[in-house]
Amino acid sequence: MTVPDTSFFPPDAPVLLTGATGFLGRRVLELLLEDGWKVRALARRPAPELEALGATVVRGELEDRVSLDTAASGAAAAVHCAAKTGVWGPLSEYVRANFHGTRNMLDAARKAGIGVFVHASSPSAVYDGRDLEGIDEGYHALPPKRFPYALSKAMAERDVLSAASPWFRTAALRPHLVWGPGDTHFLPRLLAMARAGKLRLFRGGPYLVDPTYIDDAARAHLVALRSLMRGDAASGKAFFLGQGEIVDSRDFINRLLGAGGLAPVVPSVPPLLGRAAARMAELAWKLLRRKGEPPVTRFTALQLTTSHWFSLSRARDILGYVPAVTQAEGMRRLAESLAAGRGPETGGQPGAGPHAGPAGGSA
Repeated sequence: MTVPDTSFFPPDAPVLLTGATGFLGRRVLELLLEDGWKVRALARRPAPELEALGATVVRGELEDRVSLDTAASGAAAAVHCAAKTGVWGPLSEYVRANFHGTRNMLDAARKAGIGVFVHASSPSAVYDGRDLEGIDEGYHALPPKRFPYALSKAMAERDVLSAASPWFRTAALRPHLVWGPGDTHFLPRLLAMARAGKLRLFRGGPYLVDPTYIDDAARAHLVALRSLMRGDAASGKAFFLGQGEIVDSRDFINRLLGAGGLAPVVPSVPPLLGRAAARMAELAWKLLRRKGEPPVTRFTALQLTTSHWFSLSRARDILGYVPAVTQAEGMRRLAESLAAGRGPETGGQPGAGPHAGPAGGSA
């Protein structure tokens, strides 16, 4: 077990973690505890499963500044994983949860004298619907309003990075397409659609992506935490994360299906037709005021018909981030988890993390 560096961290002070009932946040919590940290988890509901792991759970919400002040008191670092996910819904809801919620967390952290703030962001923060191949953090684009999740994450990330100071070190991590055992958001939907014969993939391409296995995405938050505690080289910066294994998104989806014991799906839908269908589906949902999410959205159609993979140089050079799990090994672990009944159909880890999968939303 690694002893945390306390040069910028008072002895016995906990890490304040949000989003611990979600996919990514739950794994961050587990790794923090395994690594010897004390963790105080902010949760909207009772979370005995987190307490059983060894965390202290504090009830509260990102909209409630009083509960945030209580949760932040006495902590010396914060890891913010909570977010509203998905690709469908009013922009106002995403802004309230992801932008204002993050701003409230920043305010509470500074008020409490917290010195380190790690934010779970997303490559969606710079996704504008075009191919993004091998770009680094010097690329700047603001997502359009029709991508509410992406725009709200961009707004939150800018706040986090602009808050950096010598006394308040901040960093934003952008893990790309987080996947693996415990996903209760994208994977269950993917498997259900495939079993029902409703899963369609697009022709053309290649559509290249670099997905991030859950353990590496979560471990990166600990790496960033330590880096910020040692010094300010990472402060005020965003970092793309991935596995360093670029793959066609259709091949990746079929590998996920294989891990679930399902046959691959042959691409059959022309990209232009799929994008047009997405526009029509969104229009129908709005006009008819239908509940739930359309079967396909413009954001999803664009994600599945463009390439988006990113340079990992900054994360490697400044944070020392090195992916530890190959995609083949991750698929083996996922297949084992699903076969053992620890996968999405039996609940997995509760909640949905801030990073949807290839058909789920996050770039």
